[in-house]
Amino acid sequence: AARSSSMPPLPWPSFSPPFSVEAVASSGGQIMPPLMGAGAFVMVELTGTPYTQIITAALLPALLYFIVVWFGIDAYARRLDLGGLPPEQQPEAREVLVTSAFFMVPFAVLLGAMFWAGYTPQYSAALAIIAGAFLLLTGADMRLDLRRTVARVEVALIGAARQVSLIAAIILCASIIIGVLAMTGLGVKITSLILSASNGNLWPSLLLTALACLVLGMEVPTTAAYVICVSVAGPALTALGLEPLQAHLFVFWFALLSTITPPVCGAVFIAAGMAEENWLRVALTAMALGVGLYLIPLGMIARPDLIRLAEAPGSALLSAAFVGGGCVIISYALIGLRRPVQTVAGLVLGLAMIFVSWGA
Repeated sequence: AARSSSMPPLPWPSFSPPFSVEAVASSGGQIMPPLMGAGAFVMVELTGTPYTQIITAALLPALLYFIVVWFGIDAYARRLDLGGLPPEQQPEAREVLVTSAFFMVPFAVLLGAMFWAGYTPQYSAALAIIAGAFLLLTGADMRLDLRRTVARVEVALIGAARQVSLIAAIILCASIIIGVLAMTGLGVKITSLILSASNGNLWPSLLLTALACLVLGMEVPTTAAYVICVSVAGPALTALGLEPLQAHLFVFWFALLSTITPPVCGAVFIAAGMAEENWLRVALTAMALGVGLYLIPLGMIARPDLIRLAEAPGSALLSAAFVGGGCVIISYALIGLRRPVQTVAGLVLGLAMIFVSWGA
């Protein structure tokens, strides 16, 4: 929809909200349980924490991320006077239901095997793969077509081989780097450097770690950036009082920064190419929509109960209300408010809700 001529100019020029939404939403898939990409399985190996405990701890922050994105999209829609798709362009209800059912079957098998049957994550994943393989036999038309199935199997095998090779290469290279850091003592030196540069204070150490994650994420995939960064910064964060899982989740979230943060923002470049739009404009909008990616990890530190849903659900939900409310206010201040004074006031209020103790 075209913007009305009476609308005031946006704080940044010529945004492309629809494709920024794609970049931000795609980035969120790596932090959303139950899968969380390969990072969650690597976290299991590094921390010795059960997989179910990791995804439970990561659930509330991930939900908050998408809630904040949703409110940001709504603010853009109101500001730009965007409407929904006309009825003739909307997919049929049957098509949506059938397609969703096909996606849900492997996920249901995975979750059921882990949480109800009590199988290991590896065995549960194998069962989900088998269920997905059976789905190749049919499609939305519910017909058995041998020729179509053979073509699908070929595509699935090639895609799976590429993904497995990519993950194996990431873990192998990261293991080599970690081994070199351990043998040369460089990891200990980097840890000491972080502690000395921050003068033993937690928040400066967190900011230095976030910067390191952003720099590493420019060169390597998210999982590799997480593994490398947590191997050198993790000991420093735990030495300053963070729980191991808290430190790992913090580093894992900030390893995603480079997906939407210039100068190297892979998801933004892909979305901008699809839209044939200036990548910097898309990046600025993506950063405003994805403001939760920058603030929620800090909220995990300011309010540790946020990741303790299993141990203290009441305190976790209360912390989620403060952190989520603060992020929503900041998102609306950046996107929906039109006057600098209002924007600054919204930013201050949002930050206060996240970081100031209000008796929670």
